[in-house]
Amino acid sequence: MASSRIWFITGSSSGLGRQMVETALVNGERVVATLRTPEAISDLGAKYTEDQLLILKLDVSKRDEVASAFDTAKEAFGRIDIVFSNAGTGIMDEVESTPEELARWQFEVNFWGGWYVTVEAMKCFRETNIPIGGKLMHMSSMYGVDTCPGGGWYCATKFAAEAMVESLSKELDPAWNIKIVVLCPGYFKTPMNTNAHIREPLPAYASNPQLPTNLGRKALREGQVPTGDPVKLINRIFELSKTDEHLLHVPLGVDAVGLFEGKAKTLSCAAVGGVKWSEDLTF
Repeated sequence: MASSRIWFITGSSSGLGRQMVETALVNGERVVATLRTPEAISDLGAKYTEDQLLILKLDVSKRDEVASAFDTAKEAFGRIDIVFSNAGTGIMDEVESTPEELARWQFEVNFWGGWYVTVEAMKCFRETNIPIGGKLMHMSSMYGVDTCPGGGWYCATKFAAEAMVESLSKELDPAWNIKIVVLCPGYFKTPMNTNAHIREPLPAYASNPQLPTNLGRKALREGQVPTGDPVKLINRIFELSKTDEHLLHVPLGVDAVGLFEGKAKTLSCAAVGGVKWSEDLTF
């Protein structure tokens, strides 16, 4: 037990977060599982001892709660080796029709919540874990690299979070031994996809059922989209947690790899097309 790693996991109530809690525990790791509703994993609390599993109530959008959860975790286990920043939310809606409060709410959880967790992780790895450091595994999405109709605000939060984390990775002192991995999965069968918050379209969009957003709504409601096995995904991420290979952005799933390749081609074409417009622009 003394040689096992300590995990700090957010969004542990269901889906990939809960699956990672279970996978880490089965593999002999120790886990701090954080979530807004601790009773959602009371079955795991009854199955494992407190020196194996510590369950903490946490709303990642509240910075003081995030700091307190990290303090409690460090007090209980002495350190944190891996932070799996997984808490997130999403809404299916057209960009122009999303109420401002819902757009901001997605940023509060996906971006600001992710930032709060990241800041505390860096502090722990640098100040508590000397000299071994630690690893931040930031759960993003293939839609943090490219966009999709109906997910504009979700994509915006993921783009922003990826930019923040990537910038951070360029700022860190190598002597701190901190590793950052941005996980970019494609579609997997999780509550995030199967129980997505789907809003009804504005009349202007509703009049054409063949618009991309309406086709997306139909696919989600009929369960046509998620194709990946979440258990296999988490097992693969667990493998990634053990590698020393430098991997910043990791697409996970053939759809994610395809999207990465498509985005790379789009940017390459844009670069070529921009050459003539970029000439003679200096003093």
